[in-house]
Amino acid sequence: MTLSISLVIIIITCLVSYTALQNYDQLDKMSLQPYMVKHYKQYYRFITSGFVHADFQHLLFNMITLYFFGRSIEAVFMQLFQSKLIFILYYLLGIIVANIPSYIKHRNNSNYSSLGASGAISAIVFTAIIVSPWSTIYVFFFPIPAVLYGVLFLGISAYMSRKGGGNVNHDAHMWGALFGIVFPLLVRPELGTAFMYMLTHRSQFV
Repeated sequence: MTLSISLVIIIITCLVSYTALQNYDQLDKMSLQPYMVKHYKQYYRFITSGFVHADFQHLLFNMITLYFFGRSIEAVFMQLFQSKLIFILYYLLGIIVANIPSYIKHRNNSNYSSLGASGAISAIVFTAIIVSPWSTIYVFFFPIPAVLYGVLFLGISAYMSRKGGGNVNHDAHMWGALFGIVFPLLVRPELGTAFMYMLTHRSQFV
């Protein structure tokens, strides 16, 4: 039986995150530190930061979300592009794109650090919303339509990003989500028409 790409990513992320949580030096070297990127050209951090997490709760939440949403989006990408490489590229770009605003905002702050796969995970969730806007997403066990969840998520992320403070990188969440909308529409513009049809006719992606 062939493992899905999503499951392979989960396994790799869990292994890397676990070892990094046992070794602070490794965690420090892999996290996104905009100051180090700017002054020491450590561009690899744009990607490696997506494979380490702050703690096991952070890791568990992201990987559970990837498990439930990733496989379905992987299947959609196979249907649309007939290539698993597109999904891998999409996931890695999701990490990178979500990190760019943090880099721009904090590139002169030597104390800033960010880590986690939340940007790529947000991208996957929002691509799922594009292809199936009326599916159900559970928020604290309360079911709401996916499209409503998307609106609330973007609104809250934008507000919290402007407000600042806290330990959550809301910029990564918001820009990862926007990437999850833009990427599939750029490569397959007809998905936009399909989304509007599903939205107005309360139907699902076929």
